[in-house]
Amino acid sequence: MKKEVSIYHLRQSDFMLKKIFTTTILRITLGFSVLFLGAGCDQRPDDLSGKREGLAAYNVIWDSPGKDYNGSMPVGNGDIGLNVWVEENGDICFYIGKTDSWGDNGRLLKVGEVRVKCTPAIVFPGAGFKQELDLKTGTIRISSAGKVGGKDVDLDLQLWVDANHPVIHLTYECSVPLSMTANIELWRTEPYSLPRLESSDLLEDRSKPGSLHEPVIVEPDHLIQTTKNYIGWYHYNKKSEGFDLNAKVQGLADFLTNDPLLHRTFGAIITGPDAQRLSDRSLKTAPKGSGRLNIYVLTRHPSRPGEWQKDIEQVAADIESIPFNDRKKAHIKWWSDFWGRSWIYATSAGGAANPEKDDAFIVSRAYTLQRFMDACAGRGRYPVKFNGSIFTVPIEGTPGDADYRRWGPGYWWQNTRLPYLSMCASGDYDLMQPLFKMYAGEIYPLCKKRTRKYFGFEGAYFPECMYFWGSVFTAVYGWTPYEEREDPLQESRWHKWEWISGLELVHMMLDYYDYTLDKEFFRDKILPVANDVLRFFDNYYKIDSSGRLVMHPSQALETWWDCTNPMPEIAGLHSILKRLAALPENLTTGSERDFWNGLISKLPELPLRETPSGVALAPAERFEDKQNVENPELYAVFPFRLIGVGNPNIEWGKNALEHRWDKGHFGWRQDDIFMAYLGLTEQAKNGLVSRAKNYDKTKRFPAFWGPNYDWTPDQDHGGVLMKAFQSMLLQADPYSKKIYLAPAWPKEWDVDFKLHAPYNTIIEGTIKSGKVEALKVTPSSRKGDVIIGY
Repeated sequence: MKKEVSIYHLRQSDFMLKKIFTTTILRITLGFSVLFLGAGCDQRPDDLSGKREGLAAYNVIWDSPGKDYNGSMPVGNGDIGLNVWVEENGDICFYIGKTDSWGDNGRLLKVGEVRVKCTPAIVFPGAGFKQELDLKTGTIRISSAGKVGGKDVDLDLQLWVDANHPVIHLTYECSVPLSMTANIELWRTEPYSLPRLESSDLLEDRSKPGSLHEPVIVEPDHLIQTTKNYIGWYHYNKKSEGFDLNAKVQGLADFLTNDPLLHRTFGAIITGPDAQRLSDRSLKTAPKGSGRLNIYVLTRHPSRPGEWQKDIEQVAADIESIPFNDRKKAHIKWWSDFWGRSWIYATSAGGAANPEKDDAFIVSRAYTLQRFMDACAGRGRYPVKFNGSIFTVPIEGTPGDADYRRWGPGYWWQNTRLPYLSMCASGDYDLMQPLFKMYAGEIYPLCKKRTRKYFGFEGAYFPECMYFWGSVFTAVYGWTPYEEREDPLQESRWHKWEWISGLELVHMMLDYYDYTLDKEFFRDKILPVANDVLRFFDNYYKIDSSGRLVMHPSQALETWWDCTNPMPEIAGLHSILKRLAALPENLTTGSERDFWNGLISKLPELPLRETPSGVALAPAERFEDKQNVENPELYAVFPFRLIGVGNPNIEWGKNALEHRWDKGHFGWRQDDIFMAYLGLTEQAKNGLVSRAKNYDKTKRFPAFWGPNYDWTPDQDHGGVLMKAFQSMLLQADPYSKKIYLAPAWPKEWDVDFKLHAPYNTIIEGTIKSGKVEALKVTPSSRKGDVIIGY
């Protein structure tokens, strides 16, 4: 399949923003009206006050207990996450997940499960039951009220994971004395052999039964034997299965010398004021009107069990030395500050009598709940796992109980990035740190080493599929040792020449810099990684007679396997180089600018093709052998934003969208985002509503998406939803200072919002019936950069 390529020149519209005066009605082509109040874009002080109080509308409330873990709701502190449910007998149960609880075979395991039996039971005949996820405080509230023996009984419990410390608290305030018995429920009790392996498991070998290169044994957990008044358990990696072999096969053993799995220990201990240890697995609190259980959770690497036990006892002592009420206030403040950063609260114009049937409300709730789950799992040691995060539960027919996740333990960049795309606009910069730390900090040196060893030149390429220490998935690379190969690259054709990861990483880091103006991050992280990624492309590919790079062999994502000049890489190079070249000279050196400008002169134009509707973006200059269902041609629209609202040739993007090969509004599909960046309001709205209603119906929690292409809860599904919703409302042009407000916002949706924009800018306002009724831009010097509609 050969396609013609049209000439494309990167250029920007050169137009001046009109100055907006106070109390002036401005009508824009989309039919929006805007009323700017007060000085410049500032509103009256009471216009936007208290808007975040609308958060309570999105609390998830259940009026009956569940049957099992499929009726669980999430809560967490960024590193420790719980799946919480109350069974029909009144037992409170929760799985504990953690971002760094890696087992000896490289799988991310649950820490464990706890069951708490209350006396009297939280569920009793005639009682009114309530379980509520209180978003404002990051707390699950469980209560029941009724009569027992003719007396009024009110039981109120709160379960939360301290936002600032590695401890889970289950507290209670009751009208009658209540005691709690905590039981440790282990399922990894004996060594057992996995019957099959998933894609990305360390010893996956697709040529053998069950994809098992050799037997993979899951080691048991251990109850703590102690005379002290607590109970606990731990999982200890006394061995490491596959790390050394993986590194050796890929020729990286001389660099990967510190095994990240061996001697990793994780687990928890349970304590309580006035609690009594009953056995190695049970602990009971004294009957009182108020009290609490504490579950301290810890991972140490490297650490042996005895060392780990001393460490967790010290962690518990250090936390307990801080008054409980002070810690609870700090926990509530963290969540208050988090929700105060940003919000999008939308309803159908005029309000809906039944919010549960209001599409705008449903999308807003989906957005808010997904952001909550990001906060519950996004501040740990490693990035969010796209295939279930730390909220997986058992699925019938799969091995490993709650430890199982389809696609296994590895990180695919195209999946991993999606939960992070919305975080700059929401102001959640802290949640982005694990992604940057792993890719731009810990994996980056290995990427440089691998490039030098495999190709003999300087630079860095980031493979699509890597473990958290940076080597390629074993089965993807193949089992033939590096020394016996002519081609050092991976054997799998799914992403052999898919090298968009490094370019997208740099693009996301440039966004982070634009939003925060963090010069240290720019100097220490962005510049080194950007220059090495660019050097790789400059060194790996040759130029033709016209002096342009010819990117072959190459592929367009996992979809088109035989390409020349694929759109994702070409658009990524154009975007990154344009942004770097535009930086102030005091941030860069002359030699860097010379290198960038030299590479710009070598870049091919964006690939185009003819369609019945006219010229359209193409997957590549030449593209053949279609194997998957992505839309690489639209990467010029997003993530790289070269084509779209406010930019020339938007029709190329619209035509590409219309004639795309594959369509959908679920999982990692990004159609909703493309539509928003092309200003296609109705299409974006319809796709987003479909996505927001598409959760896993075997689960009770309305934001447990999936499994879709991956696993439940599908973090790619939620990540795309968040970015699309934001982009309908606010888009920041990375090549100028322009901010587009409501470029794809439905006039029939009212909204209160607060979002972030580049240059430490905050946009806060209210839109009703297509009119911007209040708008505040901070700092006010940025108000002239705001364009209503497009």
